[in-house]
Amino acid sequence: MDGNTRWAKKRFLNKSAGHRAGAQALRSLATEAEKLGVKILTVYAFSTENWSRPQDEVDTLMGLIHHYIQQYIDDTKKNNMRICVIGDLTRLPKDLQTKIINLEEMTREKKGMRVNIALNYGGRDEIVRAVKKVAAGVQSGKVTPGEINDRVFAGYLDTADLPDPDLLIRTSGEWRLSNFMLWQIAYTELYFCDRLWPDFDITDLKKAIEHYNTRDRRYGGHDSKG
Repeated sequence: MDGNTRWAKKRFLNKSAGHRAGAQALRSLATEAEKLGVKILTVYAFSTENWSRPQDEVDTLMGLIHHYIQQYIDDTKKNNMRICVIGDLTRLPKDLQTKIINLEEMTREKKGMRVNIALNYGGRDEIVRAVKKVAAGVQSGKVTPGEINDRVFAGYLDTADLPDPDLLIRTSGEWRLSNFMLWQIAYTELYFCDRLWPDFDITDLKKAIEHYNTRDRRYGGHDSKG
């Protein structure tokens, strides 16, 4: 979800206004996506690299995350979404970690769309953490080196209980992955658009899905047209 700062600058607003608009865009879009039949929505909310931003911006982002996690907690009685968080949560404030744990527990049995929020997440960091878990498993005798394959390794990732994504949408005109789900998107279809994230709405989502539906997914196999 990229373009919050540029969205604010275009309107002569401060960065925090852009981040607030971006957070609200997510809440609105999640509701609309569920109506479209989307089963799993994963959003990149705060990366491992975002800590290098100016401290006041980091503080603003942490405050917004606190606020919207609380809103999701308040919303649990009104919707059927299951909320999960991926990433290394140990660096987040303790009270935020507690809120996240409560939110995940409160929505664990929900049967609607699953929303995964990536906080303090980085694709490389996730792989390194998974490697450490595998190494610990080998050391304890839980797994042997000969048993390790891509399926076994995927079971140590933050997304162990999820299928790989079908579609990745990158907003704001950027043409890069920015360290997002590097293992999982090996055969994911990529969609890039120029819309800044706070402006990205249901019409844009429908356009991305329609574009996805024209793709011929071969997963490395031969061209189906011969």
